[in-house]
Parts: sequence; structure tokens; C-alpha cells
Amino acid sequence: MKIKLVTVNVWDGGRLLDNIVAFIKKEDPDIVVLQEAYDGKNPNLEKRFRTIEIFQKEFGFLDFLFAPAFLDIQSTGGVEQGNAVLSRFPIVNQEVIFFDKPYGRFDSQSPKHFGLLPAILQHVIISVSNAKLNIFNIHGIWGIDGKDNERRLKMSKIIVDKIKDKQNVILAGDFNVQPNTKTIQDIEKYLKNVFKDELQTTFNTKRKEVVGGYSTAVVDMIFVSKNIKVLYGHCLAVDVSDHFPLVCILEL
Repeated sequence: MKIKLVTVNVWDGGRLLDNIVAFIKKEDPDIVVLQEAYDGKNPNLEKRFRTIEIFQKEFGFLDFLFAPAFLDIQSTGGVEQGNAVLSRFPIVNQEVIFFDKPYGRFDSQSPKHFGLLPAILQHVIISVSNAKLNIFNIHGIWGIDGKDNERRLKMSKIIVDKIKDKQNVILAGDFNVQPNTKTIQDIEKYLKNVFKDELQTTFNTKRKEVVGGYSTAVVDMIFVSKNIKVLYGHCLAVDVSDHFPLVCILEL
């Protein structure tokens, strides 16, 4: 069976939300994996604080699960930000793993909070035909560079412990770390890196300062179990976020 998956960090809930919606409609994926999504319930909030509501209205996915990482108090008084998985197939279970920092109240736009923001791994199990897919959606530990450090190595160990004994694994998202690190190499011992050594950057430098190193930073990745065949994989240079989306077609 073939499955089309898209992963994208939507950039603070969706600063270019209309562009993301148009892109997803064009790609027509079976599974969408999001980071930096908001689940605001107040209809008076700006659209980007209602990422989940907007996506549900626009696409009508069969199922979705939102995994809050923290309560963002930046300008609204409090809206949960986190990861989300939207699926055309039934989602039968979810687990949310915090790497080190616990859920709390933070201002995501405050520099003093950047290094304190909780980072999570969202694990959902999706029922596809006679198989169960283990989807792991990551928004990794932020830092001023993409190199190994103690926190990221711990993050990698937690990921490995969660995926190493499971079948039909898809691990995707914004890892906030470069691929040429022990953090990523430890994961590659168990899973295939779909875009290994292929990409120069996954940042949309139209929305980032090139001098910040973004033009050579690959932080968004997709990994799959060795039994899953990759039919197509591409990083699309489209203006939908400050990250580029990754698209792949997989065969179980």
C-alpha cells in the first residue's frame, strides 16, 4: 500500500497559513505531520493561533491528534502550542514524550525562553489496512547551533528506546539538529534516513537571514523502518513557512 506523507514546521502556528493550506490541498497527502501548531479555541483569535481548527475545516481529515508542548502566553493570554498529526486513516492511540523540560507557561517569542521551551516526541498509531503505522512526530531541542550536546544526545537515546523494537516506523519533523551529528547517526542505526546527504538546507532563506547559517542547515528529516520502501522523497522550495516542507511517498 502506498502512503503520501508531508511534514512541515508551520512557523509559529502558521504565519503563512493561507500558503500552507494551498500547498497541502495541491499535494493531497494521506498523513500530515506538523510542528509549532496551535490549538486555540477562541474564534476571535488570529488564524495562526487556530492551526488545528483551520486544517480540520479546510481538509476534512478523518482523524487528528494534537500534542501540546507548552502554553504560549506571547500575546493571547495563553494558547497551547505543540505537534499535530492529521490522517485520512484512523488514529488508534497516542503517547506524548517530553525529552527533558516539562509542560509549562512560556512566551515563545521571548529570547530568554528559547532554551527553556519544552521539546516533545508525539507518537501516534495509525491503522492502515491490516497494518499499524507508528508515526513519531518530533520538534527537537532548540539551540544556537545544530551540533551535539548533552540534551540532544539524551533526546536521541529516548527516540531510539521508543523506536528500536517497533515495526512500520515513520519518524519525521524538525529535529533542530544537523544530520552529521552523533544525535542523528545513532537513530540511523535503526532507521533509514530518507534524505540522507541530499539536502543543503531545509530552511526557507527568504524568511531567514542567510548570515545566520540557515542556508546550510538541514534540521527537518524523515526516517523510516527498513521494511518500508521509499518511492519518492523531495524537499520542496515553496514559501509556506520559514522551513521547507518534506514530502515522501512510501510503500508498506
